[in-house]
Amino acid sequence: MRRALLALCLAVPLLPVAPTAAWSAPPGCADPAGAAAFFDGALPPRLERFRVPGAVVAVTGRASTVFAKGYGLADVAAGRPFDPERSLVRIASVTKTFTWAAVRREAAAGRVDLDADVNTYLRGFAVPATFPRPVTLRALMDHTAGFEDRFVGVGARTAADVAPLETYLARHMPARIRPPGEVSAYSNYGAALAGYVVAQVSGEPFDRYVQAHILDPLGMAHTTAAEPVPAALAGDLARGYDSDAAPPAAIPFTFDRMPPDGSISATAADMAVYARAQLAEPPARSFAADAVLGGYAGGWMERFRNGHRVLMHDGSWEGFQSVLVLVPGCDLGLFVSANGTGGIEAFGEVMDAFFDRFTPAGPVAQTPAAATWPVRVTRSAPRAGFYQPARHAESTVEKLTTLLGSLRLSVDAAGAVHLKGRTWLPQPDGTFTAEDGRDHLVFLTGSGGRRYAATDGPTYELLDRTETLPFNLLVLLGFALVALSAVANLRRRTGASRRWRVSRALAAGACLTGLVFLAGLAVEVLYNPGAFLYGVPATFTLLLVLPLLALAGWAAAVAGTVTGWRARGARTAARVHQVVLLAGALPFAWFTWQWHLIGWWYP
Repeated sequence: MRRALLALCLAVPLLPVAPTAAWSAPPGCADPAGAAAFFDGALPPRLERFRVPGAVVAVTGRASTVFAKGYGLADVAAGRPFDPERSLVRIASVTKTFTWAAVRREAAAGRVDLDADVNTYLRGFAVPATFPRPVTLRALMDHTAGFEDRFVGVGARTAADVAPLETYLARHMPARIRPPGEVSAYSNYGAALAGYVVAQVSGEPFDRYVQAHILDPLGMAHTTAAEPVPAALAGDLARGYDSDAAPPAAIPFTFDRMPPDGSISATAADMAVYARAQLAEPPARSFAADAVLGGYAGGWMERFRNGHRVLMHDGSWEGFQSVLVLVPGCDLGLFVSANGTGGIEAFGEVMDAFFDRFTPAGPVAQTPAAATWPVRVTRSAPRAGFYQPARHAESTVEKLTTLLGSLRLSVDAAGAVHLKGRTWLPQPDGTFTAEDGRDHLVFLTGSGGRRYAATDGPTYELLDRTETLPFNLLVLLGFALVALSAVANLRRRTGASRRWRVSRALAAGACLTGLVFLAGLAVEVLYNPGAFLYGVPATFTLLLVLPLLALAGWAAAVAGTVTGWRARGARTAARVHQVVLLAGALPFAWFTWQWHLIGWWYP
């Protein structure tokens, strides 16, 4: 009965909120009527600084929108300015809050059980039983299902490239890499899977479900979950831009292959209406890895700023950077979206200043609610080393991003922790607090001895030494020195037997092939990362032929070296060098095996 009542309460935000005649800021909160002056002064210079064509803002109170305004251009080529009432922006992962609202609605109706095995609602495919505990809708909502990350091929250039959601989910299911309920690791696939469940139990496609049960009841007439955007709204769709180009370059419309995780396009005015609906009955805290940390509340990210509970979700897609913020204790909602990749930097200091201005520290600080869920990790002592985000890939070629995405964590003599350019000071309870007091850090141990450094935001996982960047650079340096020594011997002529000369050439060729592969890999990963959004580039597929050729060359060279070792004319120095060249296969083979570069380990 208690679960049913909670589900019913969580479904309430889908209903429109009736306006009241008068409203004033609650105690400890500032009047949002000052939002106009704040954003007029803070936002334009930062948009210019970070080369963002435009942005749109909406601030709402409990009963009505108190400020909405567009800045700059929604479409540079057309000279069309941003209009909060008409300009549609791609809200990307903010879409997930609609997906979670749909899940809660179905739970309230009794069509799904948040704690049942999600396989109960799947048709045609199933989540494997990798661990004893099953994946549930609640785990999907809290991002604790334990899926690895996926980023290759999640976007599409045309509608024809988008497979039915069921087909995509079945073919591209990520591996389960940790038991459910341990730590949060943000998962686009998990949100899409939840949206698919809603479609299955309701009998309605996701976009139509959102339209009929969320957008229409709230009167959000300028918002859609459909891709492409319907013709009636397409003319008002803003363009996204690459801020790194000079001038900023327009980014084509990009289809989301998993619509429930990010397909919605909306106006700022409509998002203010949606924010008010959520403020009517904000979801309760549903997961945190530790009592002092921020966590999740019904799919929303839960944080605490200046003693106020904050629910938020951000999204990034097609150049758009969007954030939706709720401060329930202040009856305050904020939506901001910029149409340039520089929007993240543009919003950074502005968001901090917004919280300080409109949600200042009050007389009584809110604190995280006590856990009502099983805590499956334990606190542990700080552990220095290299960490990767808990959101990472392990079973495919995407694992390679671990090398570039890892972070070094150190502990100084005073016990302070240094991570992400910040200093975290030890507290009496064994936790750590950032110097500015805005973030917490806790060291945790999970199943199988996994070690975590968990913050109010992301959680990081300790890497094995062989997975760290310094170790791998040493391995590659050793191989490169061997390979370059082969170049120095290319033109040397000897009177040795033909078999010996062929084995020497094969060993040298294998080394040089491996060197060419590593150079090409660096170019693909560092200078062509955007192409992977649409799938694995053909150039990368061809590149993966080289490790196979190199290893085949080494194998043939070994055979030729063994049979020709005592051949006439083979000098001692040449024999020693040949052994060195053959030994070069070991670091190369280890590196390519470790990072799934032998063969085509695609998601």
